[in-house]
Amino acid sequence: MKVAVLGAGAIGAYVGAALHRAGADVHLIARGPHLAAMRQHGVRVLSPRGDFTARTHATDDPAEVGPVDFVFLGLKANSYAACGPLIEPLLNDTTAVIAAQNGIPWWYFHRHGGPHDGHRVESVDPGGAVSAVIAPERAIGCVVYAATELEGPGVVRHLEGTRFSVGEPDRSVSVRCAAFSEAMIAGGLKCPVEPDLRNDIWLKLLGNISFNPISALARATMRQMCLHGGTRRVIEIMMTETLAVAEALGCEVGVSIERRLAGAERVGDHRTSTLQDLERGKPLELDVLLAAVVELAEITDVPVPTLRTVHAISDLLALRTAA
Repeated sequence: MKVAVLGAGAIGAYVGAALHRAGADVHLIARGPHLAAMRQHGVRVLSPRGDFTARTHATDDPAEVGPVDFVFLGLKANSYAACGPLIEPLLNDTTAVIAAQNGIPWWYFHRHGGPHDGHRVESVDPGGAVSAVIAPERAIGCVVYAATELEGPGVVRHLEGTRFSVGEPDRSVSVRCAAFSEAMIAGGLKCPVEPDLRNDIWLKLLGNISFNPISALARATMRQMCLHGGTRRVIEIMMTETLAVAEALGCEVGVSIERRLAGAERVGDHRTSTLQDLERGKPLELDVLLAAVVELAEITDVPVPTLRTVHAISDLLALRTAA
């Protein structure tokens, strides 16, 4: 199995290192000091489950890699539309793209069935720009439950969780999903193939849609947000509104809001990816989290006043960060 990790940051490099341990032919695509460190020393993974180093090929030129069986996409979702020159050299007729993104994916209504089948979510696929670069037919969905950080160039700190749920947009249990799952499991990760990954998307989104923007606005960790009465109440309301949209689209999360909050509190003083991006002056990945759900609320006629308010404020923050 030949795998390219496009965007080998904290999550991408962690997955690439695990697949390398499983015997896959792994190619990490990155840039800057992080790339230089991986070229020289490999990927160092520091984890409560045991530290290890994976010495695999790393480059900033996808043409060096050529077509692969799987592209694991570790880029932020707001980079997808512009990644054509990077991803095209990696594709052949059967290459699958595993998009490890938070929020609502561009392929969400591809082979969805029901009244919204084929609907384009403009917030995440404006004018079809992402679909033009990554055809929905190539997509394997992936919901990441692992928490990692780049401790330094070439060094990934694994904090908790090893689950990467995958699934096909059409809800089939495909050969390609099974093959990727087997490789991930052989590398020491959990990788269940979910018959309907959309339920997992909403479960993960329940936390991301609330904790991520609030963490950026308040400059707060997971634990701090849960222990502060005011932010905890806002997060509860945001989660309630999000569940209503999910249910209107036929999805069942299966976890109570209180249980979701308790799990977040146990994570401790972890900084969300949005807060980390803000601190590093990087673009904030909020369209696929907040804007997309507000858009889905409109097509399902679900009132989401708190989501709209937080979206308005955090969108201004995102614009100012990008300026």
